[in-house]
Amino acid sequence: MDMYETPHPLRDYLATPLSCSCGHTHYAPLRDVAIAWNALEQLPRILRDLGKSHPYLICDAVTRQIAGERCLQILQGAEIQASLRQLTHTGFDEATLGELVIHMPPGCDIAVAVGTGAINDMTRYFSFKLGIPFMTVATAAPMDGFASSIAAIQVDNLKTTFDAQTPLAIIGDTEILKGAPYSMIAAGLGDLLGKATCLCDWKLAHQITGEHICLRTLELMEHCVQEILEIAPRAKDRDPAVLGRIMEGLVLSGVAMSLYGNSRPASGCEHHMSHYWETIFGQRGQRPAPHGTQVGVGTVLILKAAEILLSRPVDFDAARAAAVRYDPTAWESAMETAYGPAAPGIIELEHTAHKNDTAGRLARLDAMEQNWPTIEALLRTLPASSYVEKLLRSLGAPARPSEIGVDDALLRDTFLYCKEIRPRYTLLQMLWDLDLLEETADACIRSLSPASAPAARPRP
Repeated sequence: MDMYETPHPLRDYLATPLSCSCGHTHYAPLRDVAIAWNALEQLPRILRDLGKSHPYLICDAVTRQIAGERCLQILQGAEIQASLRQLTHTGFDEATLGELVIHMPPGCDIAVAVGTGAINDMTRYFSFKLGIPFMTVATAAPMDGFASSIAAIQVDNLKTTFDAQTPLAIIGDTEILKGAPYSMIAAGLGDLLGKATCLCDWKLAHQITGEHICLRTLELMEHCVQEILEIAPRAKDRDPAVLGRIMEGLVLSGVAMSLYGNSRPASGCEHHMSHYWETIFGQRGQRPAPHGTQVGVGTVLILKAAEILLSRPVDFDAARAAAVRYDPTAWESAMETAYGPAAPGIIELEHTAHKNDTAGRLARLDAMEQNWPTIEALLRTLPASSYVEKLLRSLGAPARPSEIGVDDALLRDTFLYCKEIRPRYTLLQMLWDLDLLEETADACIRSLSPASAPAARPRP
């Protein structure tokens, strides 16, 4: 079957091979999505449709009360043998994985994540390593990772993304979703707003590095974001229909990742900011803001950075001179300071990706200079940072770094170093290529907090 030329409903993309003009055959293995009032009652039917009879319910103390016990009662009432594990190791790291393995019940044929981001990712990775499928019962809609095939967990003090597997089914009971804390509802919207900048990153990478792009997948996500922007102001009323649509949009983001085979359609440098904050706060023993909340703040920052770039002339000769001056040893020293115990993984990633090497940087600068009018035109299609900030505020969500515990010093480090957390070309890497990243970071910080004067850290 051919990939649809215009965006279609979510269900049309499930478990169907789609031959695309981009040269890929897209496939999302997700088989069932139930997003509706009282959708939890469909759990027995979904398990039977999947041919599963011994589910392993995985939750924490909070999600057990929200939906875990109810899932267990529904399954027992349907005479389905189910086991439930309430996690005691909630660092969502190696210890959590060990707990899940140790307490895995005999005969388990499917794992059921009862929760959101961290529980979803840990169950995804655990089930993948054990060779069993999994599904998700969402207790809130704060992020877009439900239907993705990757898992982000803490390993060796670093938030690390692993290939894993897509769930077979997702349940989003709108009666449960509307009861989630408002901060989690706003976080889901923040994650969806981040698609504006991540899709721009994908287009930039295609223009500058020749990275493969699928226009059909990209258009699918752009259509989704536009729909969500239209209904976003009504989310504060906890309208179940609106929350269900937001949940569907978040699931669609994960489906897009599955269709394309990686997170490019849904994650860019706004997500890299979030991952950096999660890494640093974790090292400090502090709890970060919800992922989607961080992504919303990161989106405002990236939009500001784009606006600053467009307001200034670009000196390609100066950028080439900076590329020639690049010192890998100094860069490694900066990573050790910026990432602490997570630095070895960052340094090893660069040794594999070589994204900062001078030869590659010079080639990218040549491509940028040749296509600069097109790149400027692309950046001008982005929404205004003030508009997105106003929308977040209307939803009662944080819109500035200081509101999620990120001070000026950490914010400056974020601008300069979060690009190293993934080997993916983004606006921040482009600013670094142009030797404008530090200047843009300082200008952005001044625009947020005019009286601040963050101390400069030596730059490689």
